[in-house]
Amino acid sequence: MFTLISFLFFTFLVAFISYLKTKNENLNQISGYFLAGRSLPWYVIAGSLFLTNISAEQLTGLNANAFTNGANVMAWEATSALTLIVLAFVFLPRYLKSGISTVPQFLENRFGRRMRLVSSFIFIYAIVIGFLPFVLYAGAITLGELFNISDVLGLSVNQTTWVMVISIGVIGGIYAVFGGLKAVAVSDTINGIALLICGLMVPILALHYLGSGSFTEGMHILVTDAPERLNAPGLSESANIPWHGMISGVIIINLFYWCTNQAIVQRTLAAKSLAESQKGALAAGLLKIVGVLMLVLPGIVAWHLHQRGMLDIPFKVQSGNITDIINADISYPTLVQAVLPPWLTGFFGAAMFGTILSSFNSGINSLSTLISLDIYKQFVNPTASDIQTVKVGKVFGIATTIICIIAAPYIANADSLYTLMRTIMAVINVPIFAVVLLGIISKRAPALSGYVGLVFGMVFFYTTHFVLKGDLGFIQVHWLNLVGLNLFFMLSIMLTIRYFKPMDVAYQQPVTQDVEITEWKYAVPCAWALGFLFCLLYTVLSPLGITSPSGSLFKAALVSITFVGTLYFTFNTLKKKRNQNLKENLANH
Repeated sequence: MFTLISFLFFTFLVAFISYLKTKNENLNQISGYFLAGRSLPWYVIAGSLFLTNISAEQLTGLNANAFTNGANVMAWEATSALTLIVLAFVFLPRYLKSGISTVPQFLENRFGRRMRLVSSFIFIYAIVIGFLPFVLYAGAITLGELFNISDVLGLSVNQTTWVMVISIGVIGGIYAVFGGLKAVAVSDTINGIALLICGLMVPILALHYLGSGSFTEGMHILVTDAPERLNAPGLSESANIPWHGMISGVIIINLFYWCTNQAIVQRTLAAKSLAESQKGALAAGLLKIVGVLMLVLPGIVAWHLHQRGMLDIPFKVQSGNITDIINADISYPTLVQAVLPPWLTGFFGAAMFGTILSSFNSGINSLSTLISLDIYKQFVNPTASDIQTVKVGKVFGIATTIICIIAAPYIANADSLYTLMRTIMAVINVPIFAVVLLGIISKRAPALSGYVGLVFGMVFFYTTHFVLKGDLGFIQVHWLNLVGLNLFFMLSIMLTIRYFKPMDVAYQQPVTQDVEITEWKYAVPCAWALGFLFCLLYTVLSPLGITSPSGSLFKAALVSITFVGTLYFTFNTLKKKRNQNLKENLANH
């Protein structure tokens, strides 16, 4: 009863506050519906970025991965902080100067109208195939386990998944279609605060439970019993994410996700100014560092509890038969149910429900934006009014919701929810990121280089990973290294085309003045602080830190300070030298 009451109370509270904040918005206008009138402050952007990313597929999938593989999988979470720095300093200034509404619009400015159409379809594929079904499935198994839906309704695990997927999809679809970006962003911020509080309480209470009533004892067990599970860098070749895979794969995939993924970038494009957008991006980077405590640590603690017989996690069911594989995908909701008190479980469930709707709504809203602004408005009916354009987006939003509801339950047959999602996305994310990156680093690369790069990139990764399974004949290549190879080959090919067939006139980026583009004055020191926290996290969770007898927190901190200090000194030296050269060149002219 307490669980249900707290769930309903918080759910309706969020809905009511969101209504009050957005009731005066004009959702019949393109800017109001798709970009929140370009009025979002930094804290709303940060909360929306955080919650759009951290939904059930993250909480359930990444913790399941940590349950199976240990802290090594935190690379997906921690490196996001670095890529958000890149977003703040490299991509946002260019996006906001151009006053764009979508990433394909940026590509149109750089490579022509046809590229906008091609990239829009690629983004739509990414949202429909590689994102939304995973949000629904992960949300279904998390909430289903959290509230014991199988026992309450007397259904099988598969039937429960279908019921929850349909319920979440229908509610989320209604919310997405009849709301706007601002409503989504406001509710994201409220739900984000609630999820952060509850999410951080889960590992605290879980460690208390592991230590049989003592948090300190739980921490001692975590560090001393199987300490290798806390090793983050992936120094072993058998690691789920080897160190070279993190550099050549995870960071590149996260660069796509945070810098060129429409569902994410759309929040930053709705900022009041570049300064607000940068503050939001860097604040979200800090939340991603903190997020390791709620996205990875619970999975590791759940593994320890399971090994001690203190947490019962059932085996997977495939084709109606029970296998001998532990169903790690439900390790997190099982842990939450075991350690949270009933009243807090309802509160957590409401926040979780909000995050699921957030991610689902974000995907639907982004897809509607792409179809309405990049396809319908540009190629089907250029004279369409704002009302017509918004209506088309809503219709396709409904259709997408139905497709995703049908597809989501079949994800249950995947070995690893999170890895499968990232693998599917890798087919298109690196090619898109490479083309956007080319548009930034080269002023004379022609559209031909972008088209050739896109085709090569998608064919190369699909063939080497899905067909050859990483077997290149003379060497077996980890799928994350294939991502890095793909980017290298794509850039090499595209720059070669640029060398032989450069544009006659160098590209000049348009400046629209739609958004104030003065940078935030504290952006640089905050970025360096964020980089230091990243290094500190990795050195603490390594043999230099707490995972070996010879390590210590002092040694980890010293190494981090030395490394980041050296980078800072080198960067500033190069910057001063470049500025000096520019002054000398100006003086000579």
